[in-house]
Amino acid sequence: MNTHPDSRPLLIAHVVYHLGVGGLENGLVNLVNRLPECDYRHLIISLTDYTSFAQRIQRDDVEIIALHKRPGHDWRMFRNLYRLFRERRPDIVHSRNLAALEAQVPAWLAGVKFRIHGEHGRDVSDMDGTNWKYILQRRLIRPLVHRYIALSRDLENYLIDKIGVSRNRVTRIINGVDTARFQKPPAGERRQPLPAHFAGESDLVIGTVGRLEPIKDQATLVRAFIALAGRYPEQAGRLRLVIVGDGSKRDELEAMLSASGLAGQVWFAGSRDDVPALLGAMDVFVLPSLAEGISNTIMEAMASGLPVVATDVGGNAELVMADSSGYLVPRDDPDAMADALSNYLLHPERIAAHGEASRTRAEQDFSLSVMVDNYHRVYQQAKARQGTA
Repeated sequence: MNTHPDSRPLLIAHVVYHLGVGGLENGLVNLVNRLPECDYRHLIISLTDYTSFAQRIQRDDVEIIALHKRPGHDWRMFRNLYRLFRERRPDIVHSRNLAALEAQVPAWLAGVKFRIHGEHGRDVSDMDGTNWKYILQRRLIRPLVHRYIALSRDLENYLIDKIGVSRNRVTRIINGVDTARFQKPPAGERRQPLPAHFAGESDLVIGTVGRLEPIKDQATLVRAFIALAGRYPEQAGRLRLVIVGDGSKRDELEAMLSASGLAGQVWFAGSRDDVPALLGAMDVFVLPSLAEGISNTIMEAMASGLPVVATDVGGNAELVMADSSGYLVPRDDPDAMADALSNYLLHPERIAAHGEASRTRAEQDFSLSVMVDNYHRVYQQAKARQGTA
């Protein structure tokens, strides 16, 4: 018996530049795993390639296609996307970030009935959203996009004020965090993920999680750590730094620490699958990024009951309650970051107070269920408006 078209699950083609470890990709996987299967089918298109990160998708009916895009303008990619959209007939194409925005053109040419684009954050080449080429590109493609998703108020205002998107076409949806997966561990277990004898209970473990790339600017955190040790030599032996992630800046960071004489108090954990446990081993979380959309790692740290020191960029101020759950500092300012960290070194009681405030805010405002409900609402509005079912 044929299924009535109104009951047919919508097919959403999610287009990303690369499906690997990252906040954007983590949000996509969480969404795919939690949207009701009776309402949605999913096709994930990576313009370049994908990694083992794709194994986090829990549904076995999700197809992932890598187009192996060549560097620069690869016109073959447009042809392949057009053929793919014509063949699969998705009800919705949902592209994410500038690197995937061009997928809207073949989606329009292929007759996809509803087209969505999400702005998740900025790259080091356009930290303030002022690159005129990127602005022009977004403006040219703007008429092809039915609905925009902005992950922060900063990005929402950028779309409206700089790109000229009408306010009624923009929906702000903050990513959610799994508060069951990320939570404070029992006191006796929290240091276990760290190397043996690396840190004791009386030490101050400062940590960060992210790709070791220029946009994440772990160099500012390393400089702040060195400055903090220099300011308080009597406390310097208690300081520990955990850097989770890998990337092109690792050698530079290691050289800085080696020159400072503090290399033995720093652990480069590399890329890891046990981030919840590693967050639980920290006392303070730091995000030194030069630019952000809405940071998944900040939300994960807050759900783990950690105070957060973050640069005042993008949507960070929407997450961190200054002087309540952490501190906001200017980007690329090691001295200001060291000032913020000194509050926890000299006043350890603030760690528990700010950590508790972080956990409470994560539970109340950053739940995955709220995020999924918001996307579900947008997709169902697309179904009603365009008659895609």
